Amino acid sequence: MPWKLSTEFTFDSAHTIEGYDGPCGRLHGHTYRVRLELTAERLRPSAHIRRSIMVADFRSLKWAKKDVSEGGLDHMYLNDHPELGQDTTAEVIAAYIWRETMRRVRATLEEGDDGDDLRLRVLLWETPESCCEYWE
Repeated sequence: MPWKLSTEFTFDSAHTIEGYDGPCGRLHGHTYRVRLELTAERLRPSAHIRRSIMVADFRSLKWAKKDVSEGGLDHMYLNDHPELGQDTTAEVIAAYIWRETMRRVRATLEEGDDGDDLRLRVLLWETPESCCEYWE
């Protein structure tokens, strides 16, 4: 892959892991840190510039850092999220961020571009020492 776009951001959310026998079964919160790495074999236009000069727009990658009222995950009780429900482990959240980011990136592609060369890797830190990595 000739290009790799990387960005990092944080968001704050609360959750419980239903049925967990221990402290994670109680309401608690994290400052999640996310690193997204998107690779592509060619450059594309974005919603903000029509010339083919980007892998993707950084703004389209940082959607999750927005407040919950704006469609992001910041300051959300994650168990209320319809796609996460009661399974709010780092693994499930990382996979959701992957799916939603790819959906948003693909939504910006021009007609006829299926984005088959795009590869996304999501790293999600729940604590400074604990990270989950997800890719397809």
